[in-house]
Amino acid sequence: MTKLTLISSAIFSVLCSQSALAATVTGKVMDDKNQLIKNASIHVHGKNQSVKSNDLGEFAIDIDANSQLHISKDNYIDSRITVTESSNNLSVSLKPTSVETVVVYASALHKNSLEMISPVSVLSGDELRNKSKPTLGETLKGLPGVNASYFGPVSSSPIIRGLDGPRVKITQNGLDASDASRIGPDHATSSDSLAAEQIEVLRGPSTLLYGSGAIGGVVNVVDNRIPTSNIDELTGAAEYSHDTVSNSNTVAAKLETGNEGFNFHFDGTKRSGDDYQTPTFTIAHDDGDVETESSVENTFIDSETLNFGTSYVGDHLTIGFSYGSIDTDYGIPGHEHHHDHEGETEEEPVYAHLEQDRWQGLVSYALHNNWIETINLRVGYTDYSHSEIEDGEIGTTFKNKTTEARLNVEHKFADWHGMMGYHYSDSDYDAIGEEAFTPASVTTTNALYLLEERKFGDVTIELGARIEDYKIESQITAHEHSHDEVEIDHSDEETIGYNKSFTNLSASAGAIWQYKPGHSIATSISHSERAPLSAELLSNGLHIATGTYELGLGYNIEDNEAHFEPENIKQETSTNLDLSFRRFSGDFGYTVNFFYNDIKNFYFQENTGLVYDEEDGLESAIGAHDDAVAVYQFTSKDAELYGIEFDAHYQVTPSAMVKVFGDSTRAKLKDDEGNLPRIPANKLGSELQYDLGDLQLTLTGTHYFDQNDVTAFETKTDGYTLFDAQANYQLGLGGVDAQLYINVDNITDELGFVHSSFIKDKAPLPGRNFRFGVRGYF
Repeated sequence: MTKLTLISSAIFSVLCSQSALAATVTGKVMDDKNQLIKNASIHVHGKNQSVKSNDLGEFAIDIDANSQLHISKDNYIDSRITVTESSNNLSVSLKPTSVETVVVYASALHKNSLEMISPVSVLSGDELRNKSKPTLGETLKGLPGVNASYFGPVSSSPIIRGLDGPRVKITQNGLDASDASRIGPDHATSSDSLAAEQIEVLRGPSTLLYGSGAIGGVVNVVDNRIPTSNIDELTGAAEYSHDTVSNSNTVAAKLETGNEGFNFHFDGTKRSGDDYQTPTFTIAHDDGDVETESSVENTFIDSETLNFGTSYVGDHLTIGFSYGSIDTDYGIPGHEHHHDHEGETEEEPVYAHLEQDRWQGLVSYALHNNWIETINLRVGYTDYSHSEIEDGEIGTTFKNKTTEARLNVEHKFADWHGMMGYHYSDSDYDAIGEEAFTPASVTTTNALYLLEERKFGDVTIELGARIEDYKIESQITAHEHSHDEVEIDHSDEETIGYNKSFTNLSASAGAIWQYKPGHSIATSISHSERAPLSAELLSNGLHIATGTYELGLGYNIEDNEAHFEPENIKQETSTNLDLSFRRFSGDFGYTVNFFYNDIKNFYFQENTGLVYDEEDGLESAIGAHDDAVAVYQFTSKDAELYGIEFDAHYQVTPSAMVKVFGDSTRAKLKDDEGNLPRIPANKLGSELQYDLGDLQLTLTGTHYFDQNDVTAFETKTDGYTLFDAQANYQLGLGGVDAQLYINVDNITDELGFVHSSFIKDKAPLPGRNFRFGVRGYF
């Protein structure tokens, strides 16, 4: 209550401060050929006021003294102009670009994709709808620097520059998705790409705003479930699609309406599909048997999502809340339990039942004030449950209840514009059942952060810092697994109360030089610290999904016995350098990013050379039973990751555009200790877009190279090439904007194995798929 009281007092004191007198600024928006531009958006930077230019390109807007106007229009480079109370009859010139510019909500300072210092990609509009897949990983894996963990098509998380799991923060409207996908690769992300307005990928450390879990990057799913702009009429959309590769059907709908500042939103999605088909492949078993398969068993999905939200948007105050639910059943490939029936061994498929209830609230107040611009409070509560069903019974249930709050105060001091904030998160994680390899734990973070930017002519610099108190609490059941242990005597087990606190510090400095319109160079250096997740620190059990026995950093193995001795746990510390070259003007554009990431105490799972057997516990792999599984332990060693990612486009004619994209990541331990495991293969691709009036055609080819940089216990992965095609046809049906489309994925029916997958040999990529669909908007 003390924290809430302090926050409330701070807000009240700011709201009661004196406001500056407003003035009206007028102007005109034109292009580089002095042609008038209508419907350009003009708003006061950092505030809610916004107007559109009329048919003559004219506008008038109320401002405070020494404000900044942000002028934007699709297919033009944004412009920012400093104005005073006496500014009038402005002439604003916008330079055309063939790249769409969108505001990046995850940036916190209203920056668009061309102004970001850190590399960013945004999928939105028709591009997002055409590329949308059931999982975030599959939706985003075509972006430069982004790949997917791929535990089958229903559980696939993003990998950014070789980093995944707890190092990539997945957020929804800036708040943590709060699922269990960071615990294991077989746990699906709860964020739904089908209902998203746009998806933002921030590459490189984004820990200043999002905490130590964003040491590798952020994927932010943006939706309009809490409307932040007034909706004056009833609008909606509906979509149906069918995929042949898994005989799946998807139905989605959205409705929005509003009146006199009150706004309402509804969306829902239903998807069902069978096991997916693949080109013919073989699976070699430990007993020497070889099976030939043309599908991946146990990859069905049956999912329903439902979301609604409401808000009130006034001149200064925006307040709203939303509720969302997810109810999904999906098969987990390669996740079978073995049972004996009259001397015969049968494999019993396991499927997951995922349920989530999520509440979010928003309070935002925009002030006419010289130094405080906006106060924004977002709160969220998520109740997540993932149960694994075996033979109709619940075997293991993973639960996560998360409470999160983020208070941002946007301000302007002299020539500096920035954000200071407070971030609170409490995650109550529990696992019950035979696969509860990680004990229940409560993780609490409290953080303060500051982000500031200042413009010096054509150069904008950005400085930031964050201090985070990170605390893990758990009850550890202490028993040793040894080579001569036949059965655990639970009466001798000891429960140890474990509490550990870390102070994570992050800081960054960056600059972007717009050396001429549409051309820029950006660079940044950042320092980030990350404390281990409970799974990395406290794991002690059999993880069926990965076919391993997992031990955390807190355990020490001596004479084939595991002892809980969590001393000298050091934080993972990353120093990251980024350098970007960008061009967005005219018919030709490109983005080229170079990065180097030096990580001390990098946490990863290392094969111990031991195996775990249910009867004998931990023992040497030599002479062990066939059904014993390898023992992997989290350890920390110094590592480095570096590489390049790029995309370029050329508008050949007004109707034709060619794109080229690719990435390369090298990830290894220092001191010649070998490569890091499951690092995605390099890729190179090209895309051709062609418009024929109401018909839009796209052809994409992507080559994934061989991955030969492997660890001692990995196998190499051969390269493959995928060709995909899309055709969209616009229909005019009165007041309904309709679109028919057909996508053909993997046209050549290529057999491809994903190196970053834990079950790559059992779950290749889907074969040729025809996706038919229709969308309508009104």
